[in-house]
Amino acid sequence: MHISAKSDYALRALIVMARSAEDSDGPLTAEAMATAQEIPQNFLLAILADLRRSGIVRSKRGQGGGWLLGREASQIAVADVIRAVDGPLVSVHGLRPEAVSYRDLAVILQPVWIAARSSLREVLEAVSLADLAAGRLPETVRERSETEDAWEPR
Repeated sequence: MHISAKSDYALRALIVMARSAEDSDGPLTAEAMATAQEIPQNFLLAILADLRRSGIVRSKRGQGGGWLLGREASQIAVADVIRAVDGPLVSVHGLRPEAVSYRDLAVILQPVWIAARSSLREVLEAVSLADLAAGRLPETVRERSETEDAWEPR
């Protein structure tokens, strides 16, 4: 799986936003989030627009305005964020795995892509923005990350 800069930056900005929401700091400016996470501000603004369209964030205009979570951090999964900024978790030539058709011996590839998506969902839908902001992971995800082979760069 390829994690795009958009997904990485979106999650980093949302962690800052979720932590701020816990502290009741009110809306955050894109500039503050960009500075805190060393994200190019114009790129972050485009990402925030994608997140707003999906309901993950909302904006508040005027003095004291900025960006707020659109729903509780515990109700926003990492998978939701990735889908909002990059589309489906797994795609094959721009299509969802179930929409891809193969011929002959290659038919076996479709269930591989479906299984890969299922595995990604198992992790990315289990971790919420609240988990990330609190610096904790669900036990099943933490356990997966602690296995020796998980850190092997293959």
